[in-house]
Amino acid sequence: MLLVVDIGNTNLVLGVYKKKKLIRHWRLATQIHQTGDEYGILIANLFHLAEIPLNKISGVIVASVVPPIQSAIVRSLKRYLKISPLVVGPGLKTNMSIRYDNPRDVGADRIVNGVAAYERVGDAVVVVDFGTATTFDLISPEGDYLGGSIAPGLGLSMNALFEKTAKLPRIELVRPKKVVGRDTVSSMQSGLYFGYVGLVDALIARIIAESGFDPVKVLATGGLARLMTAESERIDLIDEFLTLDGLRLLFERNN
Repeated sequence: MLLVVDIGNTNLVLGVYKKKKLIRHWRLATQIHQTGDEYGILIANLFHLAEIPLNKISGVIVASVVPPIQSAIVRSLKRYLKISPLVVGPGLKTNMSIRYDNPRDVGADRIVNGVAAYERVGDAVVVVDFGTATTFDLISPEGDYLGGSIAPGLGLSMNALFEKTAKLPRIELVRPKKVVGRDTVSSMQSGLYFGYVGLVDALIARIIAESGFDPVKVLATGGLARLMTAESERIDLIDEFLTLDGLRLLFERNN
């Protein structure tokens, strides 16, 4: 079995694959001060509760945008699973040309998503990942990574509205029934939700127009993908496990 680990700024996501099938997955809060031993004990307990013996894991691959946590996780995997994990970064075989000015600047998660999206679509595709930041990535019909856009995530925008104003409350993020709110909370929900849908659809439209590709599929992933897709006019597909699948594909290509 294969363990895949996606370390993001907000969440740490783990998945266990048996061949090509994802049999278990967990989403945890990213804790930057947690030690390698703490992560190791946590992973061991998750496996125990899922009745998956640690010695059944024959390979591990890690993608991270948080270097301190990556170091702790790698240490924990070496100590508790007795495995040196494959880490997504320079030198890893992706079968994808990176057309960025400096390929080392591209986040590991963006490359992993691009690999998985092209494997699924087989043609030009825009990947929208709703994470701490919302990233938009363009993959060519030939499978080349061409770049994209990065916007503040919806959660960041919501927190900023609460933290930087004196009287606005912290709110639950939901899809409002109406654009015109009749109280402060519904007005905030409307501005955040419908305003962010407008941002997403406008950026996708500009990326597709600038690319000149036709057709172009748009694939969404990340924690808020389903919520945003309910109103978006541009998103075609949702895959909440896109990053995990991309990690599995990269492990296969490098073994």
